[in-house]
Amino acid sequence: MRRIHFLRRWGDDFLIPAWDISGLLPPIWPGEEGHSSKRSPYECSIVDVVERFGTTPERRAILRGLLAYRSALAGLGITDGLQWLNGSFMQEVEETEDRPPNDIDVVTYIAIPEGTTQRSLMDQAPYLFLSRLSKVRFRVDAYVLPFLGQSLGAEHIERVTYWYSMWSHTREENTWKGFLLTALGPNDDAVASEMLDQWEQEGAGHDQPE
Repeated sequence: MRRIHFLRRWGDDFLIPAWDISGLLPPIWPGEEGHSSKRSPYECSIVDVVERFGTTPERRAILRGLLAYRSALAGLGITDGLQWLNGSFMQEVEETEDRPPNDIDVVTYIAIPEGTTQRSLMDQAPYLFLSRLSKVRFRVDAYVLPFLGQSLGAEHIERVTYWYSMWSHTREENTWKGFLLTALGPNDDAVASEMLDQWEQEGAGHDQPE
């Protein structure tokens, strides 16, 4: 029996749509026309992400890693940025593949902090910028694009469209799917971390009802 998903609302709108019958986030809001602006990537806060997807111990562990990754970015002065969230974590793989997600895929668009360079940031913390290291340390398959605050160039458009095209489809079946957009923000991260702490203290967690 498939789970019923209860999602947060803002006004009359859900922030994150429910998984579709294939266990994917829909690329366009259910019921909307194909040209609607209510489409992926769906904008939400990191608190919304934790509340929506922190449903199992495995998922909560990955969310802990994501919050630790964001905290490490903030430790380098990187607090101005946006993240696209995707991967098996954004799919109902527990139902469709009978397994938990292994990690979360993240593309982070950042503004380089004043007084630093992309090279100096990389030298300080390569585990934030190299996906093979970030997956081991945070369970985050991380990619960082330092585009914010720069003049838009052809290479920027090419990289953004690459990731949008890659993430708008499943890898094997080329099925359309959606993903999320969230901003960096230490204040929201603190609230999200407190939510995870509370669920762990309560023991029962945040499992969705059958």
